[in-house]
Amino acid sequence: MSIFRKKKKVENKWIKCKSCNETFYVEELEQNYWICPKCSNYFRISARNRIKITADEGTFKEFDKKITTKDPLEFSDLKPYKDRLKDAEAKTGNKEAVVNGVCEIDSQPCVLSVMDFAFLGGSMGYATGEKIIRAIEKAIKLKVGLVIISSSGGARMQEGILSLMQMERASAALSMLAKKGLPYISVLTDPTTGGVAASFSMLGDVILAEPNALIGFAGPRVIEQTIGKGLPEGFQRSEFLLEKGFIDVIVERKEIPKYIGKFLRYFSENVKK
Repeated sequence: MSIFRKKKKVENKWIKCKSCNETFYVEELEQNYWICPKCSNYFRISARNRIKITADEGTFKEFDKKITTKDPLEFSDLKPYKDRLKDAEAKTGNKEAVVNGVCEIDSQPCVLSVMDFAFLGGSMGYATGEKIIRAIEKAIKLKVGLVIISSSGGARMQEGILSLMQMERASAALSMLAKKGLPYISVLTDPTTGGVAASFSMLGDVILAEPNALIGFAGPRVIEQTIGKGLPEGFQRSEFLLEKGFIDVIVERKEIPKYIGKFLRYFSENVKK
């Protein structure tokens, strides 16, 4: 027997808060819904962790798991697009920037789609749009509400016009959901920008947002450079958008399932009437 043993991969059990620079155990943050215990900064979390804290335990059943993006333009910048996709899959364990499933939230049946910012910045490519549309179609088929939790940097440039087309496709599919009288609850997290913000994420019957989330089409720096003027304090943050009427309510992360359940219950009761 060899005296040499393979070293086990040591996982990083510590995470530093980018806001206050304090370091915490992963378990401590997980128990606190991935919110900094010291400064209340909201950490960006994976789609799987988001599902874990949103869906009722044991109810989430994933579908369309194998749908993945191809490389229609054979795009390459600093590295080939195909390699970027492989890296993103290895990093997140997902084949695309959105995870679909049927579940219950606060005991209310629904279809849940969760975007993952860790997958190429939650960017929307053809397969992302396809999965969103299939989630809408699933909700129509099952006659239940739809919940989409957004976290995205916008359209995926590596797919060109095919990516931009998903804005219209998803919006058109949502109109079919509305015609069936089924509710769509949109939850905006940090960040929700670009083509996602300009399409399905802002079309909810009710739009919820986490505190201090960056929400908007173009980033503040781009807007300042374009108009040549400074922007108001807190521009494009949840609180600013609530004041201007773009979102309906700001909800603490741990309270989001209760709010979703409340709205799904309300719409369900009124649809029956």
